[in-house]
Amino acid sequence: MIDEPFSRAAWRRNETLYERIRTMPFNMALAAGTLEADRFRHYIIQDAHYLTAFARALAIAAAKADDANGIVQFAEAARVAIVVERSLHADYFVRFGVSQEAFAAAGLSPACHHYVSFLLATAHAEPYPVVLAAVLPCFWVYAEVGQDIHRRTVAANPYQAWIDTYAGEDFAAAVAAVIETTDRAAGRAAHDTLEAMHAAFTRAMQLEWMFWDSAWRLERWPD
Repeated sequence: MIDEPFSRAAWRRNETLYERIRTMPFNMALAAGTLEADRFRHYIIQDAHYLTAFARALAIAAAKADDANGIVQFAEAARVAIVVERSLHADYFVRFGVSQEAFAAAGLSPACHHYVSFLLATAHAEPYPVVLAAVLPCFWVYAEVGQDIHRRTVAANPYQAWIDTYAGEDFAAAVAAVIETTDRAAGRAAHDTLEAMHAAFTRAMQLEWMFWDSAWRLERWPD
């Protein structure tokens, strides 16, 4: 048995890293409505690539789930990730001038490639509780960042629709459900599995920071 919920311990271990994510230049500019369009374009292109892989990882989590509720929960989460990915193409790509040709040519940035490789390797190779710990930061960080930016946003922010998506009640409820499922799995996990969960959670938090930072720097592969 563990003394406190896994999620509480994991967040406490990584709270400083979350603060670095919350206050990084990309998110401060996003809240102020001053983020340059080329940086947001870089972000949404990479996010679309990421969400496809994230959906695959969630589908694997559903396949590994230890009860029917988990199967339904993560199969639905995988479906929603694809819906969001498609909405990026239909809405934000059009709004910010990203053609399908430009999207295909861009490929995955180094940070995105690292993140999706980690998620898919973990999903395939690790037990269900560790997979949950690996996917949890994406849910949780986006909810926290979205709510924080929503509190600080300015009027007529050109990125308000994006902000509203991740600050909304529906997304918050989905995140709370993933936290609850992860804590339940951790409560039944052996010590070694629990340590692997913490390692996966921390690595995913680090990769969240890298993903946001790569958009700010317009990261590219070297020629």
